Amino acid sequence: MANQNLGRYGIWSIGLRTEDPARRGELAEAAAELEELGFGAIWLGGSTSVGHAVPLVEATSRITVATGIQSIWQHEAAGTASRFAELDATHPGRFLLGLGVSHAKLTERYRRPYAAMVDYLDALDAAGVPADRRVLAALGPKMLRLSRDRAAGSHPYLVTPEHTAQAREALGTGPLLAPELKVILEPDADRARTIARAHLAFYLTLPNYTNTFLRLGFTEAELEDGGSDRLIDAVYAWGEDERIRARVDEYHAAGADHVALQVLDGREGDALPRKEWARLAGVVGALRATD
Repeated sequence: MANQNLGRYGIWSIGLRTEDPARRGELAEAAAELEELGFGAIWLGGSTSVGHAVPLVEATSRITVATGIQSIWQHEAAGTASRFAELDATHPGRFLLGLGVSHAKLTERYRRPYAAMVDYLDALDAAGVPADRRVLAALGPKMLRLSRDRAAGSHPYLVTPEHTAQAREALGTGPLLAPELKVILEPDADRARTIARAHLAFYLTLPNYTNTFLRLGFTEAELEDGGSDRLIDAVYAWGEDERIRARVDEYHAAGADHVALQVLDGREGDALPRKEWARLAGVVGALRATD
């Protein structure tokens, strides 16, 4: 898959996936709106699967829908390959399979994650899923190299521009690099950081992320009490429009081809921040970037 198919900007959202048939109309309408706003991709966050992408692909005509990320422990490779083939047969090239090994805290099956991912990719190869139609949630050097060699590239979550630069070096110039970035459209520093800390607290219990922060030069003390201001400001884009645009640009300058933007507004549940998505499209110039 060519990097430009995704455009420079996408939206990452947990709220756009559902098991409730009653919400499908709402989600289809929101997906169509994101396409019209000019975003190049929708990344379905949380415990997602190929099936969650189907109604969004059907409701749109050109935007890429991706899993960001499907856990290899929750969905067997054979079933994933079958669902991928069905979706690609009816809507060729519209779906990107994002895969990850999740976290030991979240699955009892978590064992030898790197080897398990290699085995999973072997099974997808055997079933005919093209390598250039999948990306890996890669944080560390080994998984980044695997995403370079066995996939279209990498979709790292909860990373800094410094990590993006390191990932680009590991991937080289060809593979896709599409980091996720959290955006808080709030100019007040205290309010923005309060929203960010409430969101970050869970991730600071997961070693995959905390180890990455430590490798990037943050201290153990900076990972306490919801994260230091320096950590918050490194992994969240908050403030006035100009500041947010500058933060997004940092990731592109560091080597990202595409940035998946997750809007946070402090609300719980599956509420869709559609007004904020529309504002963000103007901030980053999404429509111009995909024309």
